Amino acid sequence: MISSLRLVNFRCFEQESLSLSEAWQVFVGENAQGKTSLLEAVCLLLRLQSPRARQTRQLVREGAGGFGLAGEAWGRDLQVRGDSGGLTLKVDGGEVMARRDYLEESGLVVWMGNEDLDLVRGGGESRRRYLDFIATQVDQEYRHHWSRYRQALKARNRYLKTLSAEDSVVQAYTKMLIEHGSVMIRLREELCEQLGPLVEGHQAGISGAGEVLEMRYVDRSRGDLEALFAEVANSETRRGLTLAGPHRDELKLTVAGRSAKLFASEGQQRTLALSLKLAQGELLRKLGRREPIYLIDDVFGELDLRRRNALMGRLPAEAQKLVTTTNLDWFEQAGMALKVSEVKAGRVI
Repeated sequence: MISSLRLVNFRCFEQESLSLSEAWQVFVGENAQGKTSLLEAVCLLLRLQSPRARQTRQLVREGAGGFGLAGEAWGRDLQVRGDSGGLTLKVDGGEVMARRDYLEESGLVVWMGNEDLDLVRGGGESRRRYLDFIATQVDQEYRHHWSRYRQALKARNRYLKTLSAEDSVVQAYTKMLIEHGSVMIRLREELCEQLGPLVEGHQAGISGAGEVLEMRYVDRSRGDLEALFAEVANSETRRGLTLAGPHRDELKLTVAGRSAKLFASEGQQRTLALSLKLAQGELLRKLGRREPIYLIDDVFGELDLRRRNALMGRLPAEAQKLVTTTNLDWFEQAGMALKVSEVKAGRVI
């Protein structure tokens, strides 16, 4: 668990320090007061990734030159500082140069939010991010290949805008994409095989129906990335864009043999989104050999009573749950004992 959190110039928070419950910690308040930013801070501190921002400067409080985060997690003091130069990392006061070394000392995270419906309704990118976030938490090999692949993809797309896919510089990056992308595809497929039965179990348990759910990874290269790159070379030159690789693969979700995106009801889609995240937590616990922290952003208030009760009953009792909400009506109905903090205008009360 993470027992304390300190923020300096992060989002709307100028300076804040708080202790966290080991079971249920609830942050209540109106919208745009900073509740979600607290969960984002925990995610960034533990995983060095924000679910909401792509650039460090988006996280810095207006007018400040950088931000600072710190907290005690699993008995280690973690610190992350961010500014225009990137991130500076410390564990127990000592600077850590490699992200890999820092992440080995931090914890695992399951992020749950209303945007999770995009896992079912949205395009393939959201489902690829879902797989990648799990894989990078439990597999050091995947994290390495994922990082190198993204760097090579960015460079290759830049060169393709002015060069042909047959140019030697572009070809050099093509080899890197084949090397790292092939490993990513294999590991994603293995991950899907393990996630599938877990997702199906949660889907059936929450819905109360015997729905047949299938989760299938679609490798567009059919096991031969090199051949696919050769096939799309002319199109890549014409469009100036990389058209092959795992960044274009898909995770297909079907309920009763039909596309969940196109044919599932809204209730089925919401249940499937919850099931995907519950399965993520279960697999992280198994592969990462520790209990993940659940960061639950304004989810419960949007669920009907049956799904709300099902979710609360399926969250591991021993796991730490940090929750945001605009009201406590649904918790009071559940008769639970909670640690509650009010968040108002960037302050925790």
